[in-house]
Amino acid sequence: MVEYTKLFGGAYFGKRVLVTGHTGFKGSWLIHWLFMMGADVYGYSLNPNGEPNHSSWSPPIQSIIGDIRDEKKIARVCAEIKPDIVFHLAAQALVRDSYDNPVDTFSSNVMGTVHVLEACRNTPSVQAIVVVSSDKCYENKEWIWGYRENDPMGGYDPYSASKGCTELVTASYRNSFFNIQDYGKKHTILLASARAGNVIGGGDWAKDRLVPDIVKAASMQKSVFIRNPLATRPWQHVLEPLSGYLTLGWRLLEGKTEYADAWNFGPTQESNLTVDDIVQRSQKVWNTIQIEYSKNIADAHEANLLMLDCSKVNKLLKWQPVWDIDATIRHTISWYKFFYLANQIQTKNDLDLYITDAHTQNIIWTQ
Repeated sequence: MVEYTKLFGGAYFGKRVLVTGHTGFKGSWLIHWLFMMGADVYGYSLNPNGEPNHSSWSPPIQSIIGDIRDEKKIARVCAEIKPDIVFHLAAQALVRDSYDNPVDTFSSNVMGTVHVLEACRNTPSVQAIVVVSSDKCYENKEWIWGYRENDPMGGYDPYSASKGCTELVTASYRNSFFNIQDYGKKHTILLASARAGNVIGGGDWAKDRLVPDIVKAASMQKSVFIRNPLATRPWQHVLEPLSGYLTLGWRLLEGKTEYADAWNFGPTQESNLTVDDIVQRSQKVWNTIQIEYSKNIADAHEANLLMLDCSKVNKLLKWQPVWDIDATIRHTISWYKFFYLANQIQTKNDLDLYITDAHTQNIIWTQ
């Protein structure tokens, strides 16, 4: 039996935790995990975007519907909740949407982050903040090696540029208001940012994403068009970066100033695969998945090669992924098979299996 309350050194048991973006894909998995660990969880987010939505099966947390662009509301909510730690995940998260709505993308991802950090700065209870960013924050030169945390920020498309800006905002607040040299003297907040690669897992139904597209089509026994089959990404199960965010939050709550920094969370080198590789491995789990390759040139720029160097997080934070790429795809596609064919939600089951495997591997946050 999984002893959730002892994970991460028991750091989250009884803690007041605010998660922005809790109705999104990663946020909905994160609040489930936090709730199971005995945290007092609050979510602040827009309404779920369409049905089905993974947050529909979330545990009974305090859910507040709001926009991070509403500076006064997020400040009021933070003051009322008095959280110990804030995980900031709320964002406009789609590259193609950023072309259609660049102003919304920048206002959400840049000024929204400013509003969250300002709200935390003016809330004395806050001890730690983890800002969740993206691997797309880097100036992508299509290198054959992974990007390190000190590589330049950039972004071709509005989404990627907004994530680069998010990181710059976070670094500015860390230097200006939450400087580690002043920790315990002028302030008591430690601020870190987390950059993750391509995340897959059950419960994601966002448009123009590979796995949601292929499983929706499979459920209707239809084919799906693949735009960019040779694009290479660092694929990982949603629970992998979440375990990283939680590890980071744990150390910040302990007052460890050396972890108030930027961190990459990605899979091993073997999980840097092309879109076509992912599709073929998914077909082995659900043989009704059918694809066709689009002959049309993509109408929006998409990077062909993007990888992360996770040496820093492996060495200094002692974080390691748990599932290899085959386990990642097996659990992801099986989640959707259970949903579409048996009307069953496997979130709790997948979380139990992930933690059990982490225990077996003696991963640091299980000790």
